[in-house]
Amino acid sequence: MRWIRRLLVGVVLLALGVAALAAGACRFVLPERFAINAPMAHQMFGLGGVDASDDLLGQQIELAEGFGIGLFAEGLRIPRFLRFTSEGDLLVTTTRSGRVVLLFRDADGDGRSDGRRTLLEGLDRPQGMDFLDGFLYVAESGAVGRVRFDPVARTTLGDYERIVEDIPAGGNHYTRTLRFGPDGWMYVSIGSSCNVCEQDDPRRAAIVRYRPDGSGEEIFATGLRNSVGFDWRPGTGELYATDNGRDLLGNDFPPCELNLVVQGGFYGWPYANGDRELDPDLGAGHEEEVRASLPPAHPFRAHNAPLGITFLRGDGVPAAYRGAALVALHGSWNRTKKDGYSVVSLHWRGDEIEERAFATGFERDGDVIGRPVDVAEGPDGAIYVSDDYAGAIYRIAHGEASRSAPASAKTRRREHPLGAIPPAERLAAAKRGRFLYTEHDCASCHDAGRAAPGVLPVPLSDLSARYDVGELASFLAAPTPPMPAFPLSEQERRDLAVDLLERHP
Repeated sequence: MRWIRRLLVGVVLLALGVAALAAGACRFVLPERFAINAPMAHQMFGLGGVDASDDLLGQQIELAEGFGIGLFAEGLRIPRFLRFTSEGDLLVTTTRSGRVVLLFRDADGDGRSDGRRTLLEGLDRPQGMDFLDGFLYVAESGAVGRVRFDPVARTTLGDYERIVEDIPAGGNHYTRTLRFGPDGWMYVSIGSSCNVCEQDDPRRAAIVRYRPDGSGEEIFATGLRNSVGFDWRPGTGELYATDNGRDLLGNDFPPCELNLVVQGGFYGWPYANGDRELDPDLGAGHEEEVRASLPPAHPFRAHNAPLGITFLRGDGVPAAYRGAALVALHGSWNRTKKDGYSVVSLHWRGDEIEERAFATGFERDGDVIGRPVDVAEGPDGAIYVSDDYAGAIYRIAHGEASRSAPASAKTRRREHPLGAIPPAERLAAAKRGRFLYTEHDCASCHDAGRAAPGVLPVPLSDLSARYDVGELASFLAAPTPPMPAFPLSEQERRDLAVDLLERHP
């Protein structure tokens, strides 16, 4: 019976959730379907095990012929989406810290950003950005805001205004991507709240569009489980979007997708996976809707997690790449053997799309040094890739060799994030946080000798290099899937963050 199967799956997921809640950054020894095999430190805190460096990139990253790679910026707090200003500076959202950071363009020609400044802060998990008519638009988890922006002075003008405030927020997929289309409408992708379920809000698992002032909301396309990236193909104006397939159906099913998105199109989720194959949990009884759904334009391998996509429009790449699309594959967590962790190029050959390796080596034999998130084409003709695992932005340029790190290059560090808290307040918060750590049995995943059966413990370290109290508390409120959110109040999350930063600086 279908309900019995779903009940059993629910029991297993509940067990996983309890284990993840008590532990966090763990690798579980489980059957293929329920494999949790994310980069271990990243699963809980988004921490990379290796700092990004030009030497490491040059040794490990394999690129398409004729391209070289180097660090453009490092020491960022989980950088996500990218957008260039008209003056050549690069904006990046650091989603968990609630900030938009401006990276200065490379004016001295060394291939690195010349500096940085925080442009906006205090936002609700910002991700997608775009410009229109002198405004910078930002997609937050539950809203869209805009502010006037002076690209020459590198500053905002006036107040930040939320022009859409009722976007469904939170859930498994809480980031929102925003782009303006050739038609002048503002397109926003809103992921599903779950792995597989029927949504109460029809704007979930959809692409929605608005007029630039936030009015005129329209649901543009549906059945898109989590279309994190989208772009319009030059020359045709066709809208293509990546989509992440559901989890917990095994190593090799379902495929992730590239979809040709049309107005009014339905793309199958949650009733179908891949090329209109019925979902084992929700497909029965929806066969007619599945037959009417639109199949993917191109399949990616299962659980590769395609995120940002950009079509190449400039002359800085060879002719074979002009008009092609680059896609960042963030990498799997629900596979017994990791896959993805790369950037691929897509080439249109009539009705066929050919996928080629563009930048690989971020994962080797299960060891991960990076997770690509977004891809942007710079005004200098180079390709820029964000990596939320290593906290870095890479610059990939044709006709340039991969760089070696200068002797003086060092990872940026900062003062201890608890230094400004009065000693008595700091001690009391750490004591309360330690109680929470014990109450939720976090030691079963992080302390040697206390690991739960089937769990490989992951010691915590170097948290203060990447987080302050607010950032770490924000992460605990919306941890990286598949880990569920801790059932803690805002104050409890801050107390736990203080304890973790005190004991694992």
